[in-house]
Amino acid sequence: MTTTTTEAPVAKPPVKGGAAPRKRRRNFTPWVLLLPGLLWLIVFFLVPIFTSVIASVQTGSSDVGFQLTWAWGNYTKSLSDNGPQIWHSLLYSVLTTVFCLALGYPVAYFIAFKGGKWKSLLMALVIVPSFTSFLIRTIAWETILSNNGSAVHLLQQLHVLSLTDALGWTVNNQVLYSPAAVVLGMTYNFLPFTILPLYTSLEKIDPRLLEAGADLYCSPYQTLRRVTLPLSMPGVIGGTLLTFIPAVGDYINNQLLGNPNTNVVGQSIENLFLRKSDGYPYGSALSVVMMVATLILVMIYIRKAGTEDLI
Repeated sequence: MTTTTTEAPVAKPPVKGGAAPRKRRRNFTPWVLLLPGLLWLIVFFLVPIFTSVIASVQTGSSDVGFQLTWAWGNYTKSLSDNGPQIWHSLLYSVLTTVFCLALGYPVAYFIAFKGGKWKSLLMALVIVPSFTSFLIRTIAWETILSNNGSAVHLLQQLHVLSLTDALGWTVNNQVLYSPAAVVLGMTYNFLPFTILPLYTSLEKIDPRLLEAGADLYCSPYQTLRRVTLPLSMPGVIGGTLLTFIPAVGDYINNQLLGNPNTNVVGQSIENLFLRKSDGYPYGSALSVVMMVATLILVMIYIRKAGTEDLI
């Protein structure tokens, strides 16, 4: 009986003098596509930040010119002179973010799960006010919150303003030109920035998951807390960040709806740059401080929230 064995083919060594293997050509297409974005970030993001940092350690005035003297004391002076303004900016932006989340989550939930064929129309109603100028929308709140308005009259009849006066959020039984007016105006203007990410996140949730929660004898509240809220956390984090970050730097609402006792950092920076000949270094130092503080707060918030999609 004859047995046949099959041997594995042996690779032959390359023949001397033969053609060398062709090298793989690099694909530069992704880098070419990425180049415009990188240039945009460098020119309009990194360069202004670098310029602000350099300007923050200069001395001089606009009359005689500025010189780079590495005057780190500009930061100390900016912080000591603008402590209340920094506190107001952080406080108002945090309150605005909380109110936008409290108002925006039910709206986004209703549109995502109950909107049906009207989803597009309802989302359009959320977005359409943003087509109007930010300034005009803020001026409109001067009329809404005026002493002759029906909203303020109702609050006066309910004696709510007496309590808010005692807390320092309204002044002399009027809402306009008070901290409450500033926060109300900011909440209205930034509310769409919270609703849009929330709606996007909620709309992706499979309704069968909510039905499964009900089948497992979960109450509506338990289903919301154990199923809907965890699945919508990327939208919550994204919406609050899109609200908090611009709210920190906003000063138009305070300029039109607040009073001198509610000044924020944005107004201080504007005054230093436009109304003081030697204010450029101090305004730059204050800008750098707020950028770093905002970045630190945002990073801590993202880490504590534990949302890996945004880290």
